[in-house]
Amino acid sequence: MNKIVSGADEAIRDIEDGMTLMLGGFGLCGLPENCIAALVKKKVKQLTCISNNAGVDDFGIGLMLKQRQVKKMISSYVGENAEFERQLLSGELEVELLPQGTLATRCMAAGYGMPAIFTPAGVGTEVAEGKEVRNFNGKDYLMELAFNADFALIKAWKGDTMGNLIYRSTARNFNPVMAMAGKVTIAEVEELVQPGELDPDHIHTPGIYVHRIFQGRNYEKRIEQRTVRAI
Repeated sequence: MNKIVSGADEAIRDIEDGMTLMLGGFGLCGLPENCIAALVKKKVKQLTCISNNAGVDDFGIGLMLKQRQVKKMISSYVGENAEFERQLLSGELEVELLPQGTLATRCMAAGYGMPAIFTPAGVGTEVAEGKEVRNFNGKDYLMELAFNADFALIKAWKGDTMGNLIYRSTARNFNPVMAMAGKVTIAEVEELVQPGELDPDHIHTPGIYVHRIFQGRNYEKRIEQRTVRAI
């Protein structure tokens, strides 16, 4: 199976209006920047986006929010995006906020083929509204459904043409669990190499989970909050 595509435009060619997408990254670290740019260019809309956060106003998913391409955000943190806040308060954007561990575990459950998980996180709070609660050994747990995403868009440091991936440092974040969970997983990498060039002991995501891969370009790798010491 040939997994190589020429670039982001080809990789997202069959993403259509109304689909559900997972987007890797944490803050602005490890974002699939090329795929996001291609989605903005394609102008697909009414998307449901599952991501740890919503980017900032002019970067990451924030670019899609600015173009009104996102119908619903499922996230655990959204505090750095003023446009997100405006759309939320005006009722333009549907939002499901989750504990970060719940978000990660729902991704993992989808990758493992599990329909749901039980977690104590959120019991007795607004997070639990409308959800089934079960008691195990005297303790209440929420039932949270595994995600059902059409595509997972992820970013890795290195990958080979078979789809094996290595992430670098904190850019690993949500990318590995989302790679497992998408019906179709698209990986963009900084460096694309031939099979056998990656040390098997260093591979984080096996190629079995990746359906399309391409070498990205022009990564900005923006820092969300830069703090320096006064001289």
